[in-house]
Amino acid sequence: MKKTLGCLRRADQDFRLIETGDRIAVGVSGGKDSLLLLHALSLYRKFSHKDFSLLAVTVTMGMQPFDLTEISRLCAQLGIEYCVKETEIGKIIFDYRKEKNPCALCAKMRRAVLANTCVEQGYSKLALGHHREDAIETLLMSLFYEGRFHTFHPKTTMSRTGITVIRPLVYLPESHVKHMARVLELPVVKSPCPANGETRRAEMKELMRRLRLIYPDANERFLHALQQDRYDLWQKENIPDQDSSDEMNS
Repeated sequence: MKKTLGCLRRADQDFRLIETGDRIAVGVSGGKDSLLLLHALSLYRKFSHKDFSLLAVTVTMGMQPFDLTEISRLCAQLGIEYCVKETEIGKIIFDYRKEKNPCALCAKMRRAVLANTCVEQGYSKLALGHHREDAIETLLMSLFYEGRFHTFHPKTTMSRTGITVIRPLVYLPESHVKHMARVLELPVVKSPCPANGETRRAEMKELMRRLRLIYPDANERFLHALQQDRYDLWQKENIPDQDSSDEMNS
């Protein structure tokens, strides 16, 4: 966990993600990323000298099979309250709307449910498990499908609810997420989504795999570019008493 917590601390220091007294809801999809984030945050609050509260929240899609028994058990072991929000998002997207590219709408709808849950439960921040490769893949999707150089920021504010969204694992390589999921034996739940593995993000993941065959350090180069002030993508907030926010990436 040393590398995981080191990357988390670095992101926290660079972007002022977590403050003493924060009430943070963690979006737990059942995947390796969000489960590792939950585990890491439970440890981080013990040694960071920051007193903050955690709530795990899972938004179901109305699709089966999706057994949350082991996730509930993990939350109990970590001493974190667990909240499950039942929805019909999957049926809306696939049965009623029959979306050909469902990911953007699905993510937007799930974030809305998570944000509303934060408001209902009195939590002001929402932590999501996006890692380094997620940021890079989002950058490539924006470039190839929208013609712009853009990706999500490690810290944003949702304009409708005022909830602050934080992504504490943005510096952590996906390879290490996979490694820690095995080491910790995290109870990963397979996604029941019919589009799983056949999305634009999956295309970008394959593109990056091919790029690394030619340029082995491609991921590190992309991360370095994201951190450059001249591109104004990941503005840091490591100056005391200085805060800023931007709109949530849809």
